[in-house]
Parts: sequence; structure tokens; C-alpha cells
Amino acid sequence: MSGKRLLAVGVELLGALFIVALVAGQILGQPVLLGYVETGSMAPTMEPGDGFVAVPSQLAGPPEEGDVIVFRAERLHGGGLTTHRVVDVTERGYITRGDANPFTDQDGKEPPVKRPQVVAEALQVGGHVVVIPQLGTGVETVRGAFSAAQRRVAMLFGTRSLLGTQGLAYLLLGASIVAYVVETFRRDGRTERTRDRSRADGYDTRLVVGALALVVVASATASMVVPAGPQKFGVVSAERDAPGHGVIAQGGSEEATYRVPNGGLVPVVVFLEPGSEGVEVTPRETRVGRRSTVNASVTLSAPPETGYYRRFVVEHRYLAVLPRSVLGALYRTHPWAPIAVIDLLLGGGFYLVGRAVVGTGRIRVRSRDRPTSMLTRLRRSFR
Repeated sequence: MSGKRLLAVGVELLGALFIVALVAGQILGQPVLLGYVETGSMAPTMEPGDGFVAVPSQLAGPPEEGDVIVFRAERLHGGGLTTHRVVDVTERGYITRGDANPFTDQDGKEPPVKRPQVVAEALQVGGHVVVIPQLGTGVETVRGAFSAAQRRVAMLFGTRSLLGTQGLAYLLLGASIVAYVVETFRRDGRTERTRDRSRADGYDTRLVVGALALVVVASATASMVVPAGPQKFGVVSAERDAPGHGVIAQGGSEEATYRVPNGGLVPVVVFLEPGSEGVEVTPRETRVGRRSTVNASVTLSAPPETGYYRRFVVEHRYLAVLPRSVLGALYRTHPWAPIAVIDLLLGGGFYLVGRAVVGTGRIRVRSRDRPTSMLTRLRRSFR
């Protein structure tokens, strides 16, 4: 392969990675490889619309003073993702501030940031954030296009289940299946001469099937990641207990119900773990059938000091396509390990089956040969 061709392939791969990261970020509701800022609170480090390389919190480790983190705020900007710098680490959480802001977030109404709220960390080299200028403009364009497409399709089918992040995963999976079927039926019994002539045209079937396999992987990952993550419980440590949930006598505890729903068609295995001090959960592991719900029990403890405290339970869920014991062993290795293996199993299986059905060679964009009827293609596909 020539240097020019190698460079072209590299640019194509980077472009594909860029698009996959943007789409995955929209599905998961958090930055994947790439993030960006919408306001000027991080100026001059990052101007509005600038992007950065986002390292997932599970890989970055605990944040330290000086790190720029992406966290799920409770009150800033009405809640949602916020990108600010850690200026102090305390027992109650991280103190954060935008580089352009004169006061910390906690000087306002935002409580200290707990570890389960942190979803990513901006990559820094030599103490400086790696900035991608105006990345946010492209992200917003992609987001607008996907949102418009979702609304049109939802109106066409008359259902709201195609809206939101889960709906986007359904649409991507449906698009991959349709494209897979269409490309399968486009194959016909061309002569050897036609096949020889077509080798220089069209798309390599490996790229087509590989792209569809990536869509399957993205959809499967979304179904495992989107409903999971940290879940918050508010606790008020008071001088005496009060009726209802959340108000607990100083140093006491109470039980709360934690619902684990599964609205999908594939059973899931769910692992629950305490995400902060003052919380216990049982069972730690459960299986939830398709379109069903399982209840877990959470014990919330109040500290001796009065005040409002936040407690977190972290949920990890995985498609039950592997034995429960295998998923448990992978989870204990790392919470991302089951997702990686499941994605490899589904994506690799889809790719191998697709290559077996579609075959090798190239898929032509257009042909001068007389088109073959759909009925003929159906008959040939079942030979």
C-alpha cells in the first residue's frame, strides 16, 4: 500500500472514529472519547464550542486537584453535564470551579461533587488540556439531524418509544438490519466478466458489514449503559425520625426499595454496589427478565450530625447472552469487562455471519447490467 493510500485510509478511519464517538455520546448521554463545552465558564482554557478528549472516569481513576472533570451536576444549569476544574478535594466531595468564574460551584447552590457523579476527565498533556477548536459546532449539527430524524420517524409510526436515547438505539439497530437485508438481496449471479470489472468499483463488503456490526455494538452498549449508572437517594439527618422516606434520626437508618426495571426484550443481569458511605444494598446481584421488574432493598444510614446528605447506589447491567457465572467473573475483574466481551461476541458474530451471507468482493453502487428482479434475488438467496 502506497504512502498516499495509507494516509487516505488513516483519514477515513479518524473520520469514522469521530462519527462513532459523536453518535455513541448522544446514545449514552455522556462524552465518549470526545466532549465539548457550551459556555464560556472554562475560558481561556476552552472557549464556547471547543472540544476535548474525554477519558472515562473508570479509566482515569479518582480526580485530583487541578483535573478538569465532566460531572452530572444537580443544580448548575438546571442539572446535567458540567465541565469544570477540581480546585479542592474534601471528605464530602470535590470542590469545582470554572476557570473563568470568580467563585466555586459550591459557593453557589451546587453541593460537593461525589465520585459517582464524575463521568469523564479531560485529557491533559504537560498540565494543559488537549483542546479541539469548535468541535461543539459539529456535535450540535449531528445532534440536530438525529433529533429531527427521530421526530419524523416517531410521527410516522405513531409511537414515542423512538424518541430519546433509547429510541436512537432502536433506530440505529433498525437501520443496520434494513441495510443488511438490502445489501444481501442486491447480490446476484453476475458473470465472471462482470465481477472482474466491478472489483475496482463500489464498496468493500468487509467495510459495509463491519460498519453494520459497529451499529449493532453501539445499540447493545446503549441498552446496557443508558439505564445504569449512579442512582441518588437524599437523606436528612434530623433530631428525631419522621414519617415517610428520607428523614432519619441522627445515627439511625431506614430501608428503601430500589426498583430494577428491564423494558427490553433480552433478560439482563444487574449488579448493585454502594456508591458512597452510609448505604448498603441487597441483593448485590440479580437477574431481570424481559419486560419485568425486580425490587432490591437499600439501607440508608444518617450520620450523627444533622443536615442533608446524598447517598448513591451504582448499577451495572449486562445483556444475559453469557452465563451468569461468566458475567460475574468478568464484572469482578472490571465493570467494563462484561460489556467488552458482549460487544465482541455480538459484533464479531454479526460480522462473521454477514461475511458468510454477503460474501467477498465489492458492492457496486450502480451497474450497467440489466437489473435483476427482487423475486429472482429471493430465489437465489435460498439456493
